[in-house]
Amino acid sequence: MSRSVTRRAFLRHAALTGSGLIILSNPRSVRTFAANEKLNIAGIGVAGRGGDDVRGVASEDLVALCDVDDAHAAKTFEQFPNAKRYKDFRKMLDEIHSQIDAVVVGTPDHTHAPPAVMAMKMGKHCYCEKPLAHNVYEARVMAEVAREKKLATQMGTQIHAGDNYRRVVELVQTGAIGSIGEVHVWLGANFKGPATPTDMSQPDLPKGEPVPPTLDWDLWLGPAAYRPYSPAYVPGRWRGWWNFANGTLGDFFCHYVDLPFWALKLRYPTTVEAEGPVHPESAARWTIARQEYPARGDLPPVKLTWYNGGGYPEFIKEKNIPTEKWNSAVLFMGSKGMLIADYNKHQLLPEERFKDFQRPDPFIPDSIGHHQEWIKACKTGGPTTCNFDYSGALAEAALLCNVALRTGKTLMWDPKNLKATNCPQADAFLRREYRKGWTL
Repeated sequence: MSRSVTRRAFLRHAALTGSGLIILSNPRSVRTFAANEKLNIAGIGVAGRGGDDVRGVASEDLVALCDVDDAHAAKTFEQFPNAKRYKDFRKMLDEIHSQIDAVVVGTPDHTHAPPAVMAMKMGKHCYCEKPLAHNVYEARVMAEVAREKKLATQMGTQIHAGDNYRRVVELVQTGAIGSIGEVHVWLGANFKGPATPTDMSQPDLPKGEPVPPTLDWDLWLGPAAYRPYSPAYVPGRWRGWWNFANGTLGDFFCHYVDLPFWALKLRYPTTVEAEGPVHPESAARWTIARQEYPARGDLPPVKLTWYNGGGYPEFIKEKNIPTEKWNSAVLFMGSKGMLIADYNKHQLLPEERFKDFQRPDPFIPDSIGHHQEWIKACKTGGPTTCNFDYSGALAEAALLCNVALRTGKTLMWDPKNLKATNCPQADAFLRREYRKGWTL
């Protein structure tokens, strides 16, 4: 399979209903629901974050649970003893597709797309953890299939459901700080995340070790290039390796940049550049990424800069922003002032300029809960705020930062054709070649 991505190839691929998978029509595909009727849901990847997602939909009927590691998933298995257990999602979907309405995907990043796309092609609604996919091509396919099948989808950016983000979006969109053309987003200085290798620039791959008896290592690898089993990858440290994920940036970009994406109605960047230590196997220990977004109607172009793992950006000191209060944050810089926010709080700056400020009446409704929002949409056909169309573009923006980092180029991005027009080397990182036996 060629690594190069063309619009023609993409559309042809997204339109396929086979791709080596068993796709059957059935009366339960996108069905209507009676009052108080529950969804039948299958969980795919049900340990760790995936287990939390399954528990987030526990108001519904958990028909089946799939995980490649019996020991790691034991807590979730015990909580839902009536759910049928599987290790291979392909077998599960082939066997019980007629019995389920939706899937929740909480696997590691490199196995988000294959089960999600297989289920959606069967007409199943889908909730999937961030950053939605391992690479740009997968993220675009997921958004296209969801749109084609008219499914209720939601990416696991749970903080999006909080009141704080809503109030920030209202301030931005009512012009509290004027016209905004610059945004800075930082993750606390020297923050490495809980699941990254100790040394993110180690020269050698981990040596193979015996596979634990509860783990199906071949299924865990899925479409990724073969690596011998090592505890340096599982159960949680896979995030620090390009083969399986996109490092700390891939972990947190979608959470923090979700706020400016929502508030400023961003979509696809026109240019992306990044700096940081580059290693062929392990993700960058620190990254600074710069993106430019075009004007959107009356909204001006936006320059967005992301920082993680290094020291605090110099402008934080210049603007007298206390890092003890804003360890990780989003800073909107407007023509009338600034607005800083994290997950739980926000503030207009400089304080003296806004001491008499009257905030707008809330106009974004409170969320019923990130998982509950998706459940309701599955039953009613209503919208979700982090559907794959919105969150797919957000995930693509995150993943492009690492493409720029690994190529060492400023990418001139053509979102329609999924091409860096000035950098053919980017193709190798926009789409991966799947291991034999795996398809999308």
